[in-house]
Amino acid sequence: MAPQGQPRRVGVVGYGRLGQSLVSHLLTQGPDLGLELVFVWNRDVGRMAGSVPPSLQLQTLAAFGERHPDLVVEVAHPQIIHDFGAQILQQADLLVGSPSALADQGTEQQLLEASKHGGHSVFVARGALWGCEDIARLDAAGGLQSLRVTMATHPDGFRLEGSLAAARILGPRTVLYEGPVRGLCPLAPRNSNTMAAAALAAPSLGFDRVVGVLVADRSLGDLHVVDVELSGPPGPAGRSFAVSARRENPAQPGAVTGSATVSAFWRSLLGCCQLPSRPGIQLC
Repeated sequence: MAPQGQPRRVGVVGYGRLGQSLVSHLLTQGPDLGLELVFVWNRDVGRMAGSVPPSLQLQTLAAFGERHPDLVVEVAHPQIIHDFGAQILQQADLLVGSPSALADQGTEQQLLEASKHGGHSVFVARGALWGCEDIARLDAAGGLQSLRVTMATHPDGFRLEGSLAAARILGPRTVLYEGPVRGLCPLAPRNSNTMAAAALAAPSLGFDRVVGVLVADRSLGDLHVVDVELSGPPGPAGRSFAVSARRENPAQPGAVTGSATVSAFWRSLLGCCQLPSRPGIQLC
């Protein structure tokens, strides 16, 4: 963490829609909030031309330590967390924008060990997950028995891999996957982050018992719909506590990230900057 009275130095990894929004906020609002943007990295360096000052453009991600960041924000792809997460945590806190990476048990363990060794935090942005705090509180109190997260959008909004990449989408609405979130994340790494955040918010269920459902719906050309359904164990009268919530997130046609998620991520960044560095994974 930055010394008392010093700006907190922030690096941004990824310059897609989320990265562009964060960089803009950091450049315009960051100084008044005690935040200093110290680098931006993107796989395609040319994408930053004309919008990111050359002095802030990082050519090689492995050289991030030369900028001495206090916080590195990943908004690129889960592969960045697999490849660089532990290395980043040796020098800085890490805000993970692709929590689907943590479905890989080896990666999660590496991050936890690096966090403990370096004394830095792994923050996970909640993204499009509605009711994150309520889920976490219910789980901590032993009141969560099941959790199911359904994400539906137009087929053009998916970036699928593995067996799902060849999936046939028939009719107006097709269920592409229904099962444990751990199995979905490697097949839809950019479309399963809301489910991954839910698995982290409910550690008693985790990636193996939180159910993720991915739906291609041709009627949702400019909308991402996330349904969260949870229940608790039966009470003395046999009835169970249950909650259903639907979030409709406007999105540009074909976009992976919805509009509300962009603004929510900025709030996550500000929130984690108010928290002390401590080993472990924290949702924000």
